[in-house]
Amino acid sequence: MNQFTPKSLETVAAQAKEQYEGLVKAGQEQTVKQFEQTATAAKEQFEKTAAQLLKSYEDLQATGKANVEALIASSTIAAKGAEDLGREVVAYGQSALDKSITTGKALLAAKTLQEVVELQNDFLKSSFDAMLAETSRLQELTSKVTNEALAPLNARVTATVETFSKPIAA
Repeated sequence: MNQFTPKSLETVAAQAKEQYEGLVKAGQEQTVKQFEQTATAAKEQFEKTAAQLLKSYEDLQATGKANVEALIASSTIAAKGAEDLGREVVAYGQSALDKSITTGKALLAAKTLQEVVELQNDFLKSSFDAMLAETSRLQELTSKVTNEALAPLNARVTATVETFSKPIAA
């Protein structure tokens, strides 16, 4: 029969204590390792998300700046077009006035009623034809200016839609 002696009990207790401390130490090391892995993964995910948010903000800021630049370009084109249209209208008005003065002088110098009627008919016909031609030309010029002025804005709308329809990178 085995008898337990105080010495053998001390040895068994020391061995049990050593095994217990080893288990505790291994558990602590494993817990620290898992915590460090979790903290590293969380830090990486936070940095990735922060970078994505910063990129999104920078994209939004760049888009806003480009939109303002497009608006300025569009306004500049429209202003120049309006100036060109104004010049055309003034030139047509001056031409029509000159023609009216010339016809008025010719009417005053006319010798017969027949000559007055012919001058008046020629003036009305040519004035009407000139007005139709000028109206058509002004409509074409207006359409051209409008299309040119809207081009920068259309380009920005397209670019903005493309930028914000892209999914955020995972």
